[in-house]
Amino acid sequence: MRTSLVAAATALTVVAAGVITGVAVTARPATAALGDVPADCKASTAAYRTDGQRLTYEYAAGGTNTKAYRNDSLPWVPSAFQQMGGAGDDTHFRTTEFAAHPTSGWLFKVIRQGELVDGTWSVTEMSASHLMDGFGGTRILAYGYPYLYRAAGNYLYRYTVGATDGVPKAKVRLAGTAWDTVTTLTYERTEGTGDAAVDVLIGTKTNGELKEWRIKRATPTGAISSTVLKSAYWDKFTSLSTGYCQDHPNGRPLLGITSTGAASVHFDANKTDRSGTDIKGGSLGSLGWTAKAYGQ
Repeated sequence: MRTSLVAAATALTVVAAGVITGVAVTARPATAALGDVPADCKASTAAYRTDGQRLTYEYAAGGTNTKAYRNDSLPWVPSAFQQMGGAGDDTHFRTTEFAAHPTSGWLFKVIRQGELVDGTWSVTEMSASHLMDGFGGTRILAYGYPYLYRAAGNYLYRYTVGATDGVPKAKVRLAGTAWDTVTTLTYERTEGTGDAAVDVLIGTKTNGELKEWRIKRATPTGAISSTVLKSAYWDKFTSLSTGYCQDHPNGRPLLGITSTGAASVHFDANKTDRSGTDIKGGSLGSLGWTAKAYGQ
């Protein structure tokens, strides 16, 4: 199955009520957490409204904003979504993403292309193609080249994404049977080399924990080590994204979004120290971010 959409649309700003307008709206200041999060930090995530319209929720330069493009939509809302790669320059971009269908069990590859037209970024082509079956019940997708992680039911699975065809294969089930208690999960980094290399994933749990997991690349079915960074507060988030701080490369911002449209931003001053004592931040308040957000 293949769905192709072609758009020649202008970039738009979405107001809190969810109506797409053609008028740029000033981004909201985020004073609640500004004292703890450096102004050079940025984090964002894709989201889909119930009508299939794609949005981007973003925290940057001490403020928040929501962006959208006309005709940048799917006929369904993905149950899980993951950016796979992208490229571009000053006038063009191309992105590739995976999206899990909410009912069919199919995994789709979504490709978007855009260009700068009359000073405004526009989506010029978007396609969603059926990639493979076997993804029913997918709640979370996370990607660290070349591995795709998938949470479904009580389990976490890992696939190797083919370098030439881009198809996930070599499926293995990882250790543990309580992955249903993990509500958000995103790839953070890879540590070590060779057989000692581990993928570090960060996420939140239903018991309130903010946690990191270390999965051995060479032996993914073996025991998984983990560290609890924070023991409470984080269960409210249905989306968690990490970003970057240009002037604080050793740190990371953490953008959390709740199902009711509120958000929080925190700054981890040392992202590799396996400690949450230096994580500080706070609530950004209710932003109307009620579309299904996935985390990055």
